[in-house]
Amino acid sequence: MKNVVLIGFMGTGKTSTGRLLAGRLNRTFIDIDKKIELETGLTISDIFQLYGENHFRQLERDVIARVSRYTNTVIATGGGVVLKQENMIRLKNTGIIIALTASLEAILERTSRRGVRPLLDCEDRAERVARLFHDRASLYMRADYSIDTTCLSPHQVAERIIAFLREGGHLRGRSKS
Repeated sequence: MKNVVLIGFMGTGKTSTGRLLAGRLNRTFIDIDKKIELETGLTISDIFQLYGENHFRQLERDVIARVSRYTNTVIATGGGVVLKQENMIRLKNTGIIIALTASLEAILERTSRRGVRPLLDCEDRAERVARLFHDRASLYMRADYSIDTTCLSPHQVAERIIAFLREGGHLRGRSKS
């Protein structure tokens, strides 16, 4: 059974939706960022601060190379996973790619906590979010399916993903209700 891979900008609900979806589908859930943190013993913020973004992106590539070989798994990626085509090819080979999107306003609100998103720890956070959001938008749109999460709860998003998977013949049997 193919993996379900959630991509999207930070703050679109990949982790919360992924956990719910994995539970509903009775699949393993993997959050790429959490896996990196567990393997390194460092937070993503610490990795960025100590070693820089390039080092983090290499760790991300290494984890994706391993995780993309799994089956029957729900995978929540970091927002920048789409920056490396190699990552997306690996994830696409064994998975269905679902992009979670949201309005810029919703993303700004959802990512407002300081210190937990290293790319946003800067003076003009709103400008930085807008630029990153714009730069990555076309990459997210290459997904097999896209859902705007702006006005939806993670439960509603999971339900829409399940409906998409059923319609596409990607689910066998029944998921938990």
